[in-house]
Amino acid sequence: MLVKMGTRARAAARILGRTGTEQKNAVLDSLADEILASADRILAANRLDIRDGEMSGLRTALIERLTLSPTRLESIADDLRRVIALPDSVGEIFDEQTLPNGLQVRRQRVPLGVLGVIYESRPNVTIDVAGLAIKSGNAAILRGGSETLRSNRALVEVIRTALEKQGLPQDVVQFIDDPDRALVMELLQMHQHVDMLIPRGGAKLHAYCRENSRIPVITGGIGVCHLFVDQSADLKSAEVVIENAKIQRPTVCNALDTVLVHQAVAPDFLLALVTRLGLLDVTFRADESALDFLLDGEGTAAELPVSVTPAGPYDFDTEWLSLVLGLKVVEDLDEAIAHIEAHSTAHSDGILTHDEGNARRFVTEVDSAVVYVNASTRFTDGSQLGLGAEVAISTQRLHARGPMALRELTTYKWVVIGDYHVRP
Repeated sequence: MLVKMGTRARAAARILGRTGTEQKNAVLDSLADEILASADRILAANRLDIRDGEMSGLRTALIERLTLSPTRLESIADDLRRVIALPDSVGEIFDEQTLPNGLQVRRQRVPLGVLGVIYESRPNVTIDVAGLAIKSGNAAILRGGSETLRSNRALVEVIRTALEKQGLPQDVVQFIDDPDRALVMELLQMHQHVDMLIPRGGAKLHAYCRENSRIPVITGGIGVCHLFVDQSADLKSAEVVIENAKIQRPTVCNALDTVLVHQAVAPDFLLALVTRLGLLDVTFRADESALDFLLDGEGTAAELPVSVTPAGPYDFDTEWLSLVLGLKVVEDLDEAIAHIEAHSTAHSDGILTHDEGNARRFVTEVDSAVVYVNASTRFTDGSQLGLGAEVAISTQRLHARGPMALRELTTYKWVVIGDYHVRP
């Protein structure tokens, strides 16, 4: 079954690769309209997925991720329209030069070809991937999780309708409409039909794909994210940024997991932060260094409006995806950077500071896909960073890092123009 899908995807990719920007944009515009026009049908399918997920004991964070709403569908449609407004990377010419022998050489962006995307829980990924794949000239084979099967069926039907209405092959976007996990392994072996594999899910899925794929794999999207409150930070503003990073949407990969606090400001800052976020139902895992500031003079728990418990051995390596926040007091910037190096997943990490030297050091020495100075980690998102949408957030060093959008879904070819040149 999948080999036939791959063959059709390759043929569709060839057609899409030579399709002009205007026609590709027309597909995205049609798709945005179709999503809103089909909202009742999409949401009905999604409600059935949510019902089954709740009955099967699916974690609250995953239920939240798979949930669609009229507002979320409108946001998805808006993201598609933002992709329309972006420049088309395909055909972009760069690094032009004329060599001493008269040869004219340049590099020119071309689509990757066929993308294989394996993802869990998030039906919005179906539209994000389809929209960016179409605009960047790539075909896509999608394999969503069994918990979102009905939602994805409805969304893929809408995508294929939009493609057909604009005169492009429906096989530009195909969906593996079968939850059999054996099909994942089959997809991983299809190197003749798929050019890049992008898994979006937990660490186990990423490891499985890396270990078994015969296709290049781009991994990321697992975020153990940090903010370091430097001694020069505006502490009231730091509270606001931390609240946004933790509370705004705690079930996603760019939500904050650990706050590191400089020891010079810990006496004033920690209790204020815990009190503020505790009123918003956040609970805390405090390192011994932080717990000391949250105990009264007798060494017993102070009267706090929230649960503060000692951090366990693996808590600082945990992506919480919930209203849990790690706390640690550090001696200085060196210790903060060392902690991030030891525990970060290289996703999103930041510093809150008014010391320009410390900001420069942090940006230079913290090797994460996105590094922040005085901003919430929640901005690690394709639409928030001006990309329209994203297919994934890569934490690798090869080819692309951070949100992957149009340019990251292309490669390039060399174009060499001569006047009947021969090499001497």
